[in-house]
Amino acid sequence: MLFSDYAWGAGVATDLVNTSAAVRVSTGEALPDPAALAQFLDEHGLHLDARFRDGRPTDDDLAQVHVLRRETRALLEATSEDEAADGANGLVGRAATGPALLRDAEGRWQWHITTAPHASVADELAVLVGVGLLGVLHTLSHDRFRHCASPVCDGMFVDTSKAGRRRYCMPGLCGNRLNVANHRARQQQSDEGPAAGRRTHNR
Repeated sequence: MLFSDYAWGAGVATDLVNTSAAVRVSTGEALPDPAALAQFLDEHGLHLDARFRDGRPTDDDLAQVHVLRRETRALLEATSEDEAADGANGLVGRAATGPALLRDAEGRWQWHITTAPHASVADELAVLVGVGLLGVLHTLSHDRFRHCASPVCDGMFVDTSKAGRRRYCMPGLCGNRLNVANHRARQQQSDEGPAAGRRTHNR
């Protein structure tokens, strides 16, 4: 992983935290089995060494990733920068062996973070998440760790946008839900308004 790719790691942290059943109340746990974990890794372009070594994720990998998810959530909820940084450093320390100066896909020298040869899926994922969160703390600020603005969602996210105005953990879902709820509330008030007025004038 490039040190400059912190947005990637932060995005994985966001998506990992929001796979839990506590956030996905309507659909339930998004990582119920190793196959779902494999799909999550594939969707995020995570070609981990552990997968090439051991094949598809195991039940043990899944259990460890569930623990990492709770730990990542706790980091996003940290009340101070120091607490968040200490926790993220701990994640990086699980399997990181870098930094290392390596060439990127275009042949340019770049600083990378590398992982131990026999690191587990969860530990490699922890390094990616940890580096991502540390990059956000260094480049942006701790206030980019946020709760979803939707009153009906318990999700969290890391805002790596340039403007820093993101409000929802899953904008396409939570933002739309809130818009629909507000529309229905306005529609209900509009429907009840004339009826209420007629009732007032009835004798």
